[in-house]
Amino acid sequence: MTSTTFSDLHLDERILNALEDAGYSTPTEIQAAAIPLALEGKDLMASAQTGTGKTAAFVLPMLQLLYQESEKDSGKGNGSSEKDEDSKKKKKTRRARKVRGLVLSPTRELAQQIEENVEQYAKYLPQNVVSLVGGLSLQRQIKQLQKGVDIVIATPGRLLDLLQRKEISLRDVDFFVLDEADRMLDMGFVDDVRDIARRVKKERQTFLFSATTSDAVESLSRSLLTEPERVAVHPPDTVGENIDSRILFVERKDKRDLVADLLSDESATRVLIFTATKSDANVLAAILSRKEIDALAIHSDKSQKDRQRALQDFDEGKVRVLVATDVMARGIDVGGITHVINYDLPNDPENFVHRIGRTARAGTKGIALSLCDLDEIKMLRSIERFTKKTLAVDSDHPYHSPLIETMKNQRQSPFARRGRRGGRATPRGGRGGRR
Repeated sequence: MTSTTFSDLHLDERILNALEDAGYSTPTEIQAAAIPLALEGKDLMASAQTGTGKTAAFVLPMLQLLYQESEKDSGKGNGSSEKDEDSKKKKKTRRARKVRGLVLSPTRELAQQIEENVEQYAKYLPQNVVSLVGGLSLQRQIKQLQKGVDIVIATPGRLLDLLQRKEISLRDVDFFVLDEADRMLDMGFVDDVRDIARRVKKERQTFLFSATTSDAVESLSRSLLTEPERVAVHPPDTVGENIDSRILFVERKDKRDLVADLLSDESATRVLIFTATKSDANVLAAILSRKEIDALAIHSDKSQKDRQRALQDFDEGKVRVLVATDVMARGIDVGGITHVINYDLPNDPENFVHRIGRTARAGTKGIALSLCDLDEIKMLRSIERFTKKTLAVDSDHPYHSPLIETMKNQRQSPFARRGRRGGRATPRGGRGGRR
């Protein structure tokens, strides 16, 4: 049974007030399923697509349980008024704090977004938070830790760096969260994650959130979780019902012109474009800018400062188009994205789901347009097998290629030579069979 309000989940009044201030009233499916189990002290193995509210699903119960523990430790509630207590909590005094909550994130952008969410949800609580990510001042982060912090959101590399410098201790961590665990493993962080987990006490509550549940994720969960409750919402191979997803067949040489043509649509007010390479992202953003279309590129070669500025400008509507690579696919949490355009199809069909999941968030509708050239036919077939859905063909554009559309349904190129008896194809310049 799905709860209709957050109050049905028995969250503390202070958290409910913060959620109300943020405009939240109804929990998402993953929140309604995960929060009660987490509040019971259970470990969680949760899978849900991006954009389904996973962050609140693990942050809200962690905040509530940490707050309850801090209340017990401080012996509050003996004579002081609720107003006085709230006043003291808002000051967030610099008492000696120990890291009690740890969230690992695969990317800097996602870590900083989680930090913002925690600050929002903890608005009326004494718990504070800091993000520890690469690309920003190490000394500044050390100073923040020295002041005392309750919750740390970190990328594995920067956290290990601080651990080696003995600037942070994880011995008091009661809540250990792995967010986007599948992405973390894809990026090669499995050894780092295991190293960090060994530094956290065994008597802890662990939440593992992942968009997909591969064998690698299952193996990691078995080593980190204790008798976990499983929560699965929106299977990872499904595309959101509110996304109008279409395929556009086009020759490679015409892709840039087609993108410019698509952006002439006035309804495309906030557009996210994905390219296969960083150089393609840079070139496409520059070409669009020359056509007087406000566009910026964002990828791992950009400085952290430039990446943050690009995301902020995109979020505030100062930039209409953001061109990104897959590294950024799960690190962009911007509302109101009207269109996602796949300039290049991804090699991994799971990334297709993650990419287009940037639109149609929080119950809104969105459009996903995927450009497919001759060399990407195999990728398209893989995507359709993975999602178990045939993408609708959009041929109503000036660069439509009937040849590529025809090729989509053929298993072999019509240009391949066939043997005299109509059998297997014969390689050009030679005879069939072994040599």
